[in-house]
Amino acid sequence: MNRDNRRDTTGSQEAGESVSAAFAQAGSRLRRRDNGEVDVLHAVGGVRGIVEALLPGFLFLTVYLISHNLVLSLILAGAVTAVFALTRLFQRGSLMQALSGMAGLAICAIVALRSGNAADYYVPGLWINAAYALGITASILVHYPLLGFFYGFVRDELNTWRTDPARYRAYRRATWVLVAMFVVRLAVQVPLYLADNVAGLGVARLIMGVPLYAAVLWLTWMMTRKAANV
Repeated sequence: MNRDNRRDTTGSQEAGESVSAAFAQAGSRLRRRDNGEVDVLHAVGGVRGIVEALLPGFLFLTVYLISHNLVLSLILAGAVTAVFALTRLFQRGSLMQALSGMAGLAICAIVALRSGNAADYYVPGLWINAAYALGITASILVHYPLLGFFYGFVRDELNTWRTDPARYRAYRRATWVLVAMFVVRLAVQVPLYLADNVAGLGVARLIMGVPLYAAVLWLTWMMTRKAANV
């Protein structure tokens, strides 16, 4: 084998390792239980992850509906988010995970404070849902449905699912379900935002957040099971 061929082979191996590492990191929360089904609770961060995801939004909504004080609502939601982040840091948890919640709340707070409208607290989330819907739809249109990569990695079929027509169709259908989740969120929440219905919007955001995501995760996993044991 000449030098150029050795270089090409090495480059391909490095690229393959990089892709595998990327999906390993991105899918680190996805794992299977002993019965072969996806561990939904682990995928959403466990009980602790659910509390960290829901409590700041619940606190913001509750305090605002009682006091109608936007600043107070943001301060209390921010305080509990900071406690969660600092606790993770002290426990030597993931720095990215600790700071992402604070960054997200800070963006929502800035948008709401600039307008003085509590409903605008939810605007960044609407844009994020739209971006995910478009991005995941694009993955389907270019014949690389996103769930094929994530579930394929967990099932050790990352390099085979695209060459198997049945597996490809299963992951394609499941990825459309994931797109539908984001579209449904927008279909429900955008009218509530336009109506300035803070209570309805806040409740919808809580219900259609982690709980809906967990349900869709389980459903799409079941949709993409092989006929035999996976």
